Amino acid sequence: MASLKDIAQKCGVSVAAVSKALNGKKDVSNETKEKVFKAARELGYCLSARTLNATRTYSIGVLFVDESTSGLTHDYYAAVFDGFKRTVEDRGYDITFISNSKKQPFCSTYLEHCRQHGFDGVMLASIDFESKEVLELVSSDIPLVTIDYIYNNRVSIMSDNVGGMSELMEYIISKGHRKIAYLHGTPSAVTSGRIAGFFRAAERHGIEIPEEYVMEVPYRDVDATYMATESLLGLRNPPTCILFSDDFGGMGGLNAIRARGLSIPEDISVAGFDGTKALQYLNPRLTTIIQDSETIGKVAGEKLIGLIESPRTTVVEQVVVPGKLAEGHTVLDITSRKNR
Repeated sequence: MASLKDIAQKCGVSVAAVSKALNGKKDVSNETKEKVFKAARELGYCLSARTLNATRTYSIGVLFVDESTSGLTHDYYAAVFDGFKRTVEDRGYDITFISNSKKQPFCSTYLEHCRQHGFDGVMLASIDFESKEVLELVSSDIPLVTIDYIYNNRVSIMSDNVGGMSELMEYIISKGHRKIAYLHGTPSAVTSGRIAGFFRAAERHGIEIPEEYVMEVPYRDVDATYMATESLLGLRNPPTCILFSDDFGGMGGLNAIRARGLSIPEDISVAGFDGTKALQYLNPRLTTIIQDSETIGKVAGEKLIGLIESPRTTVVEQVVVPGKLAEGHTVLDITSRKNR
């Protein structure tokens, strides 16, 4: 059976344009509409199933509030959105980003904004999930999926933060480290999962983690990570390995270590979390957990379209997408050392 993508390729237009043409949208020229309908008939595309649903707009909103101002330069979210975008556009949907700056004067809330634009569904990521305005949207009847946050009776797609941190800890412990510090991110569902994985692994091996080994730093904050790493290195009994909240922020920690004239991993071992591609070219290559962000976006797109097109058969569930350990070269094997 022909797909929207097949029609788009035959006509030399985007999948979104095909969707709009088949659904009678005004922002597509009559020439394009004629071309699309002709191609659809020639390819044997079932027009009735697509055109009878006059209430569907084939438009999806993405609620993304970036307080760190890193925007889509953030490796994780950039890959998530890319996977999501490709998935929904292949099914004929357009994407519109929602933010405070984009809300119309007559739309005082996110829900009103979504109603005004007639979004068939919404994807939520990197926002204050507990804000009144977001909860109002979540409580509505609009189909939606969340990234890295769980609501009751809503679909959520999660990176395996607990399992990833546990795997990372198991690897570090297998190298003989028992004095392990963790500079974790600010409070969130992601942070809670990673902290849980950290302490669960430590408990399994009977490792006591001193309070001064665990510090909070904002994600992607190079300066804060630099200062926190300085504090750890200045302890009377410093750790042999430091886990950073994320790869990008970890650059501050690496700078702090080198500023003291220390070598990685000979003098101090380090590890990150995220799998930021650019940092995998560091020398030595950073040990980290690579999150499967593209799959997270792809699954989010598939689930949201399922909620829109097949609500009775799409399961409302929490989908956990595992990452993988990149061993790198920043964790030294100290199993042969007696006491350190």
